[in-house]
Amino acid sequence: MKNLMKKQIVVFGGCFNPPLNSHFSLAEQLWQEYDQIEKVVFVPVNSKYQKIDLVGNEHRYQMLKLVCDKNKKFDVSRVEIDDKRQLYTIETLTKLQKQYEEYEICFTMGSDNLKELETWNQPERLVKNFKMYVFERDEDDTEKMIQSNQFLRENRQAFIRVKNHIKSNLSSTFARQKLREGKSIKYIAPDEVVSYIKQNKLYQ
Repeated sequence: MKNLMKKQIVVFGGCFNPPLNSHFSLAEQLWQEYDQIEKVVFVPVNSKYQKIDLVGNEHRYQMLKLVCDKNKKFDVSRVEIDDKRQLYTIETLTKLQKQYEEYEICFTMGSDNLKELETWNQPERLVKNFKMYVFERDEDDTEKMIQSNQFLRENRQAFIRVKNHIKSNLSSTFARQKLREGKSIKYIAPDEVVSYIKQNKLYQ
């Protein structure tokens, strides 16, 4: 039965400002842990997203692409950055489902976002149509979180607790601060990303 399971495309959304080794490490662990995952697609948010210090769409897309082009299991999508506004998650996933018709579209999120899921746009439709791989943050326990929330509990089938993943406290905010201080982010971000940042004088 395992081989008959529909292959999945897993959507990894975020600002990627800049993309870090930890982002790609999580994606790598994900597809290696679950046989049904065909590919992980990184989806950078539109620069219309209200976030401080967010560099332009094209810079973040190109940094992701430099890394994804070297891994057949990774891809990067322009679905959000090419839109005239910042899409809701349900809109992004619906668009990607049309693009990858033969696959099941899934989504990644941190347990911190799982807590807020009920407040998202069209949460009922989201959990009905898409499965979500949940990465636990800090001391969070996904199972306890689900059991203590009626909405999450009633839609338990939508959530997959990611097993055996490496937790990292490194953030893009930390990387940007180091760059502003004129310090190196080697080993924090991929070499391709570090070179791109230097060439384009980003985060100074």
